[in-house]
Amino acid sequence: MAHIHLAWEIGGGLGHAARLKTLARVLLARGHRVSLSLRDLGYTQRVMADLPVPRFQAPVWLHRTEGMPPNHASLAEILLAAGYLEVPGLAGLAEGWRTLFTLLEPDLVVADYAPTALLAARTLKVPTASVGVGFYSPPADVALPCLRDWEGVAQQRLARAEAHLLNVVNAVLEMHGAPELLHAARLLLGDAPLLCTWPEFDHYGRPAGGGEWLGPVTMPAGGAAPAWPPGTGPRVFAYLKHDYAGHAAVLQALVEEGCRVLCYLPEVAAGRAAPLRSPSIAYSAQPVAMEAALAGAALCVCHGGEAAVVQSSLAGVPVLMLPMQLEQYLMARRVESWGGGINGARVKPDGDWRAVVRLLLDDNRFRTAAAAFAHRRGDRTALERAERVADAFERQVAARR
Repeated sequence: MAHIHLAWEIGGGLGHAARLKTLARVLLARGHRVSLSLRDLGYTQRVMADLPVPRFQAPVWLHRTEGMPPNHASLAEILLAAGYLEVPGLAGLAEGWRTLFTLLEPDLVVADYAPTALLAARTLKVPTASVGVGFYSPPADVALPCLRDWEGVAQQRLARAEAHLLNVVNAVLEMHGAPELLHAARLLLGDAPLLCTWPEFDHYGRPAGGGEWLGPVTMPAGGAAPAWPPGTGPRVFAYLKHDYAGHAAVLQALVEEGCRVLCYLPEVAAGRAAPLRSPSIAYSAQPVAMEAALAGAALCVCHGGEAAVVQSSLAGVPVLMLPMQLEQYLMARRVESWGGGINGARVKPDGDWRAVVRLLLDDNRFRTAAAAFAHRRGDRTALERAERVADAFERQVAARR
C-alpha cells in the first residue's frame, strides 16, 4: 500500500479540509497510509478531530505583500502576493515543504490549492496530483486566464505578472537541480490534474468535452435537523455571513414575500444579535443538515461557495448567490449563465431584493434549470465521486512502481 500525503496551503474556509478528509477516509478504507498538511490546524479541528491520521502545519506565507494591485486579475497575481514575489521568500517556504516530505517519504503528494507543496515535491522527484474546484485548477499549458474579464485588464499586466512568477519559481527549481516550468499553470496542477468539479461550476467556463470532470468531492451529510418556522409559505434555506452588507435587507425581503426562512448565520450562532427578528425566521444555533433542509426548500440563499451551490443544484433548488469575493463571484456568474440562480452581485445592497426573490420563486425557469441539472448530474453519490479520485491516485502510484 502507498503513503499518500494530502496538502492544503492557500485559501480560506472549510471546503479544502472537508474535501481532503473525504479523500483520506476513502484511502484509509483501501489500506493506504495517509498524512495531511493543513493551512489552519485550529479552525479545522472540528472537521478533522475524528480522522485518525497525522496532521501537520503547512508552511504558509504570513506576511502582507506591498505594491500589488488592489484587485488580483489572475492566479499569478494571487500567488505573487502569497509568497512568490521574491526568490528568498519562496525558497524558504519550499524548504519547509522539502523538510516535511523528506521526513514523511510519501509515494504521492496531492495538492488542494498547495502550489508550493507541488514545487517542493518536484525538487524531490516525488509524484504529484492536484484536486479541487476550477478556480485554482486552471487550463494546462497556456497562459493563466484573466479573472476579471469585465474590467478590461491590460494583457501586458497579465503577461508581466506571469513572467515574474515563472522567473521566481524557476530560480527556486534551479537551486535544487529540478526541471523548469514552462507554464505557470503547471505550478498549480502538478503531474496529474484531477478536476473535481463539473462544467456548470467551472470558473473558466471550459466546455464539457475539455477533459475528465470527476465532479465535486464533498463531505457526507451532517449537521442539525432543519427546524422551520410555522406557517405555509415557501421554505427558504439561507446560509449567510454577517460581513455581507446586504444580509439584513435580503432577509427582510424574504419575510415580506411570505417566505419561511431557516437561516444559519455563524455570527448569530456564536452569540451576536440577529440582524432581523421575525416569526418567519428561525436562526439555527449550529450548521444545518443541508440535504434535509433543501429537500423541501423553494430557494437557497448563500454567498456562492462551492459546497452550498453544488448541494442546492443537486437538490433541484434555485440559488440566490451573494458573492463576497472573486471566486464566489465567478461561481455565481457561471451558475446564472445556465439558469440555476441569480448572481446577487448585480443588485446593490440597498436594491429591490423583493423583486429578485419574487422572480426566483415565481419564474419556473429557474426551478426547471435546477431540476434538469439534478437529473443530469445526480447519478453518482459524493462517495462514488471520491472513489473515482482515489482510483486516479492509485493508478498514478502504480505507474511509478
